[in-house]
Amino acid sequence: MKEKWDNRMAFILASIGSAIGLGNIWRFPYIAYRYGGGAFLIPYLVALFTAGIPLLMLEFTLGHKTGHGAPFAWGSYKKRWKWLGWMAVAIAFGIVCYYTVIMSWSFIYFFHSFSLSWGNIPEFFFNNMVLERSGSPLQLGGINILVLVFLVVTWMAIYYSLYNGVKTVGKVVYITVILPWLILIVFIIRGVTLPGAMTGLGYYLTPNFAALKDPIVWVNAYAQIFFTLSVGLGIMIAYSSYLPRKADLINNAFIIGFANCFTSFLAGIAVFSSLGFLAHQTGQGVANVVASGPGLAFVAYPTIINMLPFGNRVFGALFFMMLLTLGIDSAFSLVESVSKATIEQWKIPRRTLNLFIAGTGILIGLIFTTRAGIYWLDIIDHYLSCYGLVIVGFFEAVFVGYFINTESFKSYMNEQSEIKAGRWWVFFVKIVVPLMLLGALGYGAYQEFLTPYEGYPTSVLIVGFGFLLILTLVAIMFSKKERRL
Repeated sequence: MKEKWDNRMAFILASIGSAIGLGNIWRFPYIAYRYGGGAFLIPYLVALFTAGIPLLMLEFTLGHKTGHGAPFAWGSYKKRWKWLGWMAVAIAFGIVCYYTVIMSWSFIYFFHSFSLSWGNIPEFFFNNMVLERSGSPLQLGGINILVLVFLVVTWMAIYYSLYNGVKTVGKVVYITVILPWLILIVFIIRGVTLPGAMTGLGYYLTPNFAALKDPIVWVNAYAQIFFTLSVGLGIMIAYSSYLPRKADLINNAFIIGFANCFTSFLAGIAVFSSLGFLAHQTGQGVANVVASGPGLAFVAYPTIINMLPFGNRVFGALFFMMLLTLGIDSAFSLVESVSKATIEQWKIPRRTLNLFIAGTGILIGLIFTTRAGIYWLDIIDHYLSCYGLVIVGFFEAVFVGYFINTESFKSYMNEQSEIKAGRWWVFFVKIVVPLMLLGALGYGAYQEFLTPYEGYPTSVLIVGFGFLLILTLVAIMFSKKERRL
């Protein structure tokens, strides 16, 4: 019997859970901080309306209409385009391999929160005590055993969250989506009452229009929208394939898109208010108060926890529990993208397959558990998000816009929805999305050769491109496999 969601709310919460994850609480603040705070919000919202929501509508319709995961959804239209679905699935797997390491850090912090072990200098604690960070990506320094142990624990949690497929997911999300919102509100209230908070919020909310001239800001805005909405990963195609025949696809896309971006916005308030406090305490500017990077959230939030007037340990534990609940939603949605496609291709029992995925994820994740792990996490995240996801999104729009009957596709979407997609959706899919994403890809690659990302050695960045190339080749190889009925 084909799997189905118990109800529409379970689907919406699961999709929101996939969209709202560590990408909102962890990735959005450090990307916004790196690219000018308020200057980043404008292209971020533009990216939401010009690419995020139109492609979310596209993926919901594709999954619902075909009833398949990404590879067979695309292949049901044109067999040669299965590669696009497999590429989305491959990128999803690449992301979950480092995503689970961030969850491992969150587990470590959860236990440290009971004693507030990070003290008054959370940045030093994160880099030197938790990560034991080396000086460069080429100095691996061996495996951090504690990070590895919790990486295994994380994969076990993912495995059991997917034990019975969407039936299990549909029950888990009622806790893992609603609880984090409640906790985040507490941190916002405390964050904005800290001394200097308004300075940080001013940096966050005041656009620096000069920064908008930098195409890299736009590249990262589109990449962040794709990352947080789970577009281009095969997730939303897989999730929508479990919907009943009557489903409000367009309305769902708007609900999930707005919920996702509003959560990112709220997370930014919590982080930047604490950065304003740090600037106030140290006498530095907000732009210089901490080193930007994947670890920013593990510095900013503990600062707020330290300053809570009561119950610091309780709220510390709640916060890192929030990170874990957000992370588990996104992690099992990434795994579900891989599982759905693989089961359709090879008919492997779900539990056996998920166990294999977990084992492989742990092996690949070893590089991120080394003392240089945070560097490699940053590098792989950059190439998969800024290039991999954008490439998939570009070809999705091109395929639906030019290789199939776009009007028929739109008509099916409208038949299932209360809100109707008009000519604007066709215009975005055919013109706006391809042009914007192609421009982002071209300029991003050009800048990469002129100025290596974050000043990393060229040899290191070649590894990032190489990893993306390997995933592409794997996708093409899988697309040539015939389905075993």
